[in-house]
Amino acid sequence: MTLQFPNRSRSFDETKQTVRFQGYDGMFEVRFLVEAAALMKSAGGRDVLEADCLHAFDTARTSIQDAALKVYTRNRRSMYTLTADDLK
Repeated sequence: MTLQFPNRSRSFDETKQTVRFQGYDGMFEVRFLVEAAALMKSAGGRDVLEADCLHAFDTARTSIQDAALKVYTRNRRSMYTLTADDLK
C-alpha cells in the first residue's frame, strides 16, 4: 500500500504550535504535525495565529503531503513532526 490523504481535515494545536493532519496506509492511520515555524517562515516575530497557520497549510498542502510521503517512505512509523527542513 501507499500513503494516501483522503481526509482534508487539519487542526491547529496551540500548545504545540503545530498543524495536525493524517494520512492512511491501507487501514493504518499515520499522524503528522507540521511546526508552525515551518509554515510561517516570515512571521516577523509576531504571534503565530491559528488562522494564519491553517491558511499557510492549505496553500502548501500538496508540497506538505509530498514531504510527509517522503519521510514516511524512509521510515514507516505512526507519527511524524515535519520541520522547515522537511518542507524544502
